[in-house]
Amino acid sequence: MGVRLAQCGVAVREDCRHYSTRTVASGEVVQRCRVDANETAPFACPENCLFFEPRSITDAGWQRFDRDDEPGE
Repeated sequence: MGVRLAQCGVAVREDCRHYSTRTVASGEVVQRCRVDANETAPFACPENCLFFEPRSITDAGWQRFDRDDEPGE
């Protein structure tokens, strides 16, 4: 078993490439860290996280549609 260090949670780093979020069928938003470095309740990134990497792409130029607003309808 590894030793878990005490961490101080900070705001969620949505600009980290390891952060992901999705909405499940019940409408609840699920947040997760792909390398499991986060505090669990409440979800928070550790201060000065060693795994932080900025996202390499952005949503620039992408369009998001709700199912009711899909093009061609």
